[in-house]
Amino acid sequence: MTTVRGKGAGHGSSVAATSSYGKGPMRILVTNDDGIHAAGLEACVRIAQSFTDDVWVVAPEFDQSGVAHSLSLSDPLRLRQVEERRYAVKGTPTDCVIMAVRHILADNPPDLVLSGVNRGQNIAEDVSYSGTVAGAIEGTILGIPSIALSQAFGIKTRENPNYITAETHAPKIIRTLLGEGIPPGIVMNVNFPDRAPDEITGIAATFQGKRDQRLMRIDERRDGRGNPYYWIAFERRIFETSPGSDLRALDEGRISVTPLRLDMTDEPQMTRLALLFDAK
Repeated sequence: MTTVRGKGAGHGSSVAATSSYGKGPMRILVTNDDGIHAAGLEACVRIAQSFTDDVWVVAPEFDQSGVAHSLSLSDPLRLRQVEERRYAVKGTPTDCVIMAVRHILADNPPDLVLSGVNRGQNIAEDVSYSGTVAGAIEGTILGIPSIALSQAFGIKTRENPNYITAETHAPKIIRTLLGEGIPPGIVMNVNFPDRAPDEITGIAATFQGKRDQRLMRIDERRDGRGNPYYWIAFERRIFETSPGSDLRALDEGRISVTPLRLDMTDEPQMTRLALLFDAK
């Protein structure tokens, strides 16, 4: 387990951190799905630097939002060094983490993967589509404690999300999670509300919520030649959210921390199926 020493609880604080591999200072890999030039990536780097100077960035060359946990198998991966300890990969977030752990940092793998800070929340069904969460999932598959970080935005903050909110509160949350220990096979999904740092009302341990799927629709349009094209769109209607969910936490201005399990087996149903098939 990664060991973090020292206090430092907020934005700009720095702690001494030791590697779980016993090779000196903690090493952090930062990735995302918004691309190598995203403002949220820079916010994530600053969050990582509050723990250690040994921060490496391996992120997609282009925006990969919504690609989920896709892996490039039929196309070659192109790797470009942007600057020292910073690389762009022409591929998905999953590709980036594998490239970092199995190639760039193969001789000294990272102790922690931070994926984000995503432009927009990744809660409820977003988790299934999110490249940000997928980057953290891949880190977990490779045996590295991994945390996904996402910053919600609204109509007024769409062009300029409150990344400072994530920067202010993420170090304390990460420190707490590492101090407790992230179990193998568990991804931590952290979402920050669309609020200024001093307007956050708390931190909530949450479960993955569920939206009203009637909000999803297909928006049909016509191009200049009259040919149809389509967008997947969502209605902006208020719907009831479940207490204890990630949706409710953000509605109430609280930071949502959701542990996600990689093993998606439904054990009660598996038991019922075992009894059913054993009877055949």
